[in-house]
Amino acid sequence: MTGESTVRDVADWWATAVSRVEPDVIELRGRPIQDVIADTSFVGVVWLLLRGHAPTPAQERLLEAAMVASVDHGPHAPSIAIARMAATCGVGLNNAMASAVNVLGDSHGGAGEQCLELLASIAEQHGGGTSLPDAARSVVDQWRAHSKYLPGFGHRFHRVDPRREPLLRRVESAVEAGVVEGTYLGAAKAVEAILASGRPRPVPINIDGCTAVVYGELGFAPPLARGLFVLSRSVGILAHAWEETGQGRRNKGPIPPDIRPTVVETT
Repeated sequence: MTGESTVRDVADWWATAVSRVEPDVIELRGRPIQDVIADTSFVGVVWLLLRGHAPTPAQERLLEAAMVASVDHGPHAPSIAIARMAATCGVGLNNAMASAVNVLGDSHGGAGEQCLELLASIAEQHGGGTSLPDAARSVVDQWRAHSKYLPGFGHRFHRVDPRREPLLRRVESAVEAGVVEGTYLGAAKAVEAILASGRPRPVPINIDGCTAVVYGELGFAPPLARGLFVLSRSVGILAHAWEETGQGRRNKGPIPPDIRPTVVETT
């Protein structure tokens, strides 16, 4: 762009295929908002805006199951605790939600994205002719070389994540129905088998891994796994922040006021 910008230059600067908004006109991916309101669910709109086309009913149900499964995990989750504390500090619900969402990083909220990257690497090797067990072993070994955590597997509270079975059953049903291929499901189960080998207790896939399987099977890129998790968890964040506003506390801290933190002596 050279010289003075024209109106067209400014319009092109903000060019988008996501939506068109003009006087008396709102379109989402080319569909009039009136039609979207009439026949599209919220999850369907999420798919529409991210992918540029409507999902099939089966795809929509699978995406919805993954997003429903991730809405909340109680105040043990830092994001939920932060939302509740922020709600007592004289800020609005939007500030409480933003405070909570801002801590959904690599350690808390990012495991789904990381697991999807791991499963995609396995799928790529397997697609290149490596057996699924060998591909899984190779990727797991590579991951363990730089991290002691394997994202998407094991849980600090649950011996078996109660969300595992219903989500994986849905994926299995989708595979049988030809809705998805089952590539990411197979990769996840291969990793589970590796982690269970030689252990008295298995290390099953957790909610981050299950949703990574769903998002991978549905064709979402790894970064979107985190974005979709943020959308999902925002529901629980809002509910907890709203509940906290009705409990009358002011300046709620992370521990009750009659408990004092341990004082560490400096040397």
